Amino acid sequence: MTSRLFYKPRTFLVFLAMVAFMSAMVGQAHAQVYASDAEWKESEAPAPPAFDDKKLVMFDVPTSLSLVYGIDPATVSISKSDSLVRYVVVATSSSGARNVMYEALRCATGEFKTYARYSSDGKWNLVSNPQWRSVFDNMPSKHPLRLARAGACDQTAPVGSVTELVNKLKNPQRYLDQ
Repeated sequence: MTSRLFYKPRTFLVFLAMVAFMSAMVGQAHAQVYASDAEWKESEAPAPPAFDDKKLVMFDVPTSLSLVYGIDPATVSISKSDSLVRYVVVATSSSGARNVMYEALRCATGEFKTYARYSSDGKWNLVSNPQWRSVFDNMPSKHPLRLARAGACDQTAPVGSVTELVNKLKNPQRYLDQ
C-alpha cells in the first residue's frame, strides 16, 4: 500500500518548504557554533593540583568493570574565562593500582584534554602536547563522558559551581529528572 501523505502536490510543497526552512536553521546554528568556536581561547592551565585519595567522590563509569573512578573536589576548578572544568581523576583497580590524570572538560564541544599524569614516584609528568579529544571517541575508558553527564556539564555549559558538581556526583538519582 502506498502512502498518501504526498498525494496532493500542495502537501508535498509545504513539506519541502519545511525541510528547506529547517535545513537553513540548522545551518545557521552550526555557523554560530563555529563562529564562537573561532573566537574561543583556552586560558593557561594551572599546575596540576595536589589531591587526597581519602577525599575522592566516586562516580560510576558503567563500561569499566575493573576500575573505580573518583575526583577530589579540592582539585576541581571551573574557569569562567574559557568555560572549562579542570580536575584530577583517580582510576583505581581492584588490586589497588591507580592511574591519576589532570584533565579538563570542554562542555561546549564535548571534548576533554589530559594535561598531566601522576607517576608512582609521586610526581606529575606533563603531557608534552596535550590535545582536545572527543568524549565520544572509542577509548578504553569513558570516564570524561561519564563525568560530564554525571554533573560536570549542564548541557553545553560547565556546571555552576564545584559544590553543585559534588552534590550531583554524591546524589545522582536526585538530579536525573532535572
